[in-house]
Amino acid sequence: MCGIYGEVSIIGSLKKSWWRHGDTALIHRGPDASGTWISGCGRVGLGHRRLSVIDLSETSRQPMRSPDGRYTIVFNGELYNFAEIRRELQSLGHRFVSTGDTEVLIAAYTVWGEACLSRLNGMFAFAIHDKGTSTVPASLFFARDRAGEKPFYFSHSPNEFRFASEVKALAHSGNINLQALNHYLSLGYVPADLCLFEGVHKLPPAHWGRLDLMTGELITRRYWALPANQPLVTANGEALADEAGALLEDSVRLRLVADVPVGVLLSGGLDSSLVVAAAARVSSTPVETFTIALPGSSLDEAHHAEKVASYFGTRHHVLPLDKPSLNLLDGLAPFVDEPIADSSILPAWLVFGLARKQVTVALGGDGGDELFGGYSDYTTSMADARRWGWVPPPVLRSLAGAASLLPAGVRGRNRVASLRGGAYQQLIWGRPYFDSQLRRRVLKSGALAELGAGLEAPERFLLDLFHQGTDPLDNMTRTHFGSILPDDFLVKVDRASMAHSLEVRAPFLDHRLIEFAFGRVPSNWKVHGGESRRLERMLAKRWLPPDLDINRKQGFSIPINEWLRSEGERGLMARMEGLPSMINLDEVRRLVRGHIAGRANGGRLFALLMLAIAMRNIHP
Repeated sequence: MCGIYGEVSIIGSLKKSWWRHGDTALIHRGPDASGTWISGCGRVGLGHRRLSVIDLSETSRQPMRSPDGRYTIVFNGELYNFAEIRRELQSLGHRFVSTGDTEVLIAAYTVWGEACLSRLNGMFAFAIHDKGTSTVPASLFFARDRAGEKPFYFSHSPNEFRFASEVKALAHSGNINLQALNHYLSLGYVPADLCLFEGVHKLPPAHWGRLDLMTGELITRRYWALPANQPLVTANGEALADEAGALLEDSVRLRLVADVPVGVLLSGGLDSSLVVAAAARVSSTPVETFTIALPGSSLDEAHHAEKVASYFGTRHHVLPLDKPSLNLLDGLAPFVDEPIADSSILPAWLVFGLARKQVTVALGGDGGDELFGGYSDYTTSMADARRWGWVPPPVLRSLAGAASLLPAGVRGRNRVASLRGGAYQQLIWGRPYFDSQLRRRVLKSGALAELGAGLEAPERFLLDLFHQGTDPLDNMTRTHFGSILPDDFLVKVDRASMAHSLEVRAPFLDHRLIEFAFGRVPSNWKVHGGESRRLERMLAKRWLPPDLDINRKQGFSIPINEWLRSEGERGLMARMEGLPSMINLDEVRRLVRGHIAGRANGGRLFALLMLAIAMRNIHP
């Protein structure tokens, strides 16, 4: 795991200090070494911060050049099947001097070009400079992994192109992209190719891009998509569970390969417990596991993690938070650039710090809910469809519209307002942050006028994903996979882990497991009636302690509502300093007062706190 950055001057040469800002901003992502490279023409610069994980020697140092000098690469991530690709390339006559995956990746691109992406099993963001030939123009090729585990930000103008692993490593104006802010307030994250800061973009997951260095023309293309759900009519649950278990075991086996210590993040929930079980099944040595405890809190579920750890004989490490508070944000704050509103970033940041004291690589459970139907949204929506299916859609829309006019945080407001599009679209209209009516209150009139009909663009973004499935559950899981997974959960993991120079790997996001879950598992083997995650529960009965409560849905959680109330109005408003000028502070104060009085505004206030931190980091 590393940090990458680079710059292309389309007109003229690079400035001598082009690398300084990126190298400094990304040091936490790669504390072990740094390197830079400038093309012979002086117009292209590539930079790299290294966290050594595979092949710790100098032979895997980056930027790395191909033997013939035509290609130069900077690479962030891991290729889990690099040994297999290496053997294939050796059969074609390639010789290797390192034992790492970077050299394999640049050789794969040399042979197969952009088509090499279909062969890669891993998490990655990389850029390759091709100096070209007499018939092939010079270019910069870049790509991002299928699920979006590794980030790639860029800016592009007629005169220059810049890219980096984090926004803070890019020079930009700091001006706010209003539509991106609108999406953030609605969703709690900035999705797809949008970025909060004007002029900056994200390369979406499963995309590549190519910059023509002569003309400055930039193109991007999608190279992979979720398969259509086409299960066998005779699909058998036991056989499907067998296949899911075998794929998970092999995915974990590949992700345990490293030249540094490896562990597993264990919350005690079903996904992370299955990863521990798979690791114990394929590892010849005891597994290191890590969790946090909240003594005295109803959210403390460390005993479930202890039960799993004891069952598999892991070396278990627990971080107790005896007197936690919102002051934990102060330690995380320097690593916030583009904000996310997910308060679980705090316990994630803490457990990653605990893990880093023992290991350099850790496996997590992200992706299991999206693949196998783990969210409560799914069972709730299906129950509501049975309960409210007889109500005419216009009546539901009227009820939802009336509920949305209530003050934020009033009990039941979001629940009813979420029915605007019917039972199955609650994940779209029932966001825990700012729905369209609340955005009309928290945004100033000038911003609302500028947005106009674009105010509901975030909801339309989710609707586009929702309509890609073949049945209601397929619609919902695809929506989550294409939105909150890459742009919230994986961003959270990347930022919070790299703040500690820890590499986190997600076995559930092996593309073979993704394609199996979305392409071949019928929806009724994910959720049926009130039972969710049916295949995972079948695996749990085979692999996990028999007395473990597998009906729980729990990750690393904190009592954020209590912490926010303990700050009081003055403390919370002080933390809001730096919010963008288009935010209505009078409405923010109303939200604060309502929360202190007992309304449920914790998610909204945390979203605004993270936004304020991001703005202060850009404009200190």
